Amino acid sequence: MIRSSKAIWKGSGKEGGGLLTSTSGVLKDTPYSFTTRFVSEDGKAGTNPEELIAAAHAGCFTMKLSFLLGNAGHTPDELDCTSEVKLGPVEGGTGIVGIHLVLKAKVSGISQADFDACAADAKVNCPVSQALKAVPITLSATLAG
Repeated sequence: MIRSSKAIWKGSGKEGGGLLTSTSGVLKDTPYSFTTRFVSEDGKAGTNPEELIAAAHAGCFTMKLSFLLGNAGHTPDELDCTSEVKLGPVEGGTGIVGIHLVLKAKVSGISQADFDACAADAKVNCPVSQALKAVPITLSATLAG
């Protein structure tokens, strides 16, 4: 399986801008730029690579966790995950220095220990975590009811 997206950039790094389009059409000429990446944190001017990595990571992690919980005999009522991608100084400039997953889960009938084991497994083994394993990934997981 191959998934793809396309980026077109015009202009300089600081004053220029680009458009992102995905094969599925979810992204269709979605703007991104220096401003959308470093200035306009509300996201109303467009997206940025870190936001897209965060969305991919939260989505992949919750899907993997759902499968692991199902394999353990538990269907989640809800998995609410926020992925926080942190930029900071790295050798040669700025880079992703950490990712923190914040999970709030509703899974009936599961023990805390089984839930924690499934969440830890998903954090390490979802495909996006695997791709990002050079970056420290942390997890705060809360099981409600």
